Amino acid sequence: MIPAILPTYARAPVTFERGEGPYLFSTDGRKYLDFGSGVAVTALGHAHPHLVGALTQQAEKLWHCSNLYQIAPQIRAAERLVAASFADAVFFCNSGAEAMEGAIKVARKYHAETGHPEKFRLIACTGSFHGRTLATLAAAGNERYLRGFGPPAPGFDHVPYNDLAAMKAAIGPETAGIIVEPVQGEGGLTVGNPEYLRGLRALADQHGILLVFDEVQTGMGRTGKLFAHEWAGITPDVMALAKGLGGGFPVGAVLVTERAGVGMTPGTHGSTFGGNLLAMACVNAVLDIMLAPGFFDQVNRIAGLLRQRLEDVVGSHPTIFAEQRGKGLLTGLKCQVLNVDMVEKLRNAGLITVGAGENVVRLLPPLIITEQHVGEAAQILDQVAGQWKL
Repeated sequence: MIPAILPTYARAPVTFERGEGPYLFSTDGRKYLDFGSGVAVTALGHAHPHLVGALTQQAEKLWHCSNLYQIAPQIRAAERLVAASFADAVFFCNSGAEAMEGAIKVARKYHAETGHPEKFRLIACTGSFHGRTLATLAAAGNERYLRGFGPPAPGFDHVPYNDLAAMKAAIGPETAGIIVEPVQGEGGLTVGNPEYLRGLRALADQHGILLVFDEVQTGMGRTGKLFAHEWAGITPDVMALAKGLGGGFPVGAVLVTERAGVGMTPGTHGSTFGGNLLAMACVNAVLDIMLAPGFFDQVNRIAGLLRQRLEDVVGSHPTIFAEQRGKGLLTGLKCQVLNVDMVEKLRNAGLITVGAGENVVRLLPPLIITEQHVGEAAQILDQVAGQWKL
């Protein structure tokens, strides 16, 4: 008999009932150090007082009124994101997949609006992940996720990641743009080389196409800057955000330059819930904290400490872990044993982690962790690896 919840997830046998900072507490009273953050979502930890206060205050006034009307907190959030980024305008939605759908539409609409409707194809990278809608599945091209859902949506080409020559060779007369993650999160924490990302910007400029960054997972401080592309010293034309943007409240965003957004006029795109008052209260609260002076200095200091401790764990257990990967607090370990088994054993020992491609275990702690939390995580990793029976 099918359960009441459609069984599309292989859920772990644990139920959490509350959280506090980087900790989760299950219904059976156990305490866990959360280095999964709901897959890079709860960027400021659980029950952060500023977020709770902002959401509660808004909930007592008005939840929803639709985008048929002016929404003052939405305007404020958009203006703050514009001021902190390359963008000139923002569209708010509800998830990362929706943000990527919007980004794809922007790229295609730009060329239709500027006299080149034949340019509709987008080049993406193997090993990428862009969401679970039909278009975003086709954009990533992963056969595992596409299987059984009919022919993939047309208009996407794929080349190896970090291979600038392959990207250059794939550009043709129908190419509208390039889609890329600065760090491939789901794909195994492969970091885009700065020279590669700068080369993509140059190719886009040379061919008059748009550069689209998927920063759903890498954005909002995860790599130690507000947006991961900042490390390469370049800017995209379009960018998708979600996950940490609302600190746990469902919200996504598409950021665009004035040039790229030329075709997005009234009626071309929309969302019933996107940018509603509750979501915007959370986005503004997250920005209050992340844009405060010194916030990212602390994130990068802690990320450096975590990286060193993970390298120590790898060095101590070379038959269990192959290498440390990632950037900032989007980090993890490539395993010599099955990563699903490692995730389970770590959870049983009190540390929450997340699997990824290429047999990687992701460590995605809240950005507010301290030296104490790094030490706790390293101790559990060392303990579990030391007890592993090969």
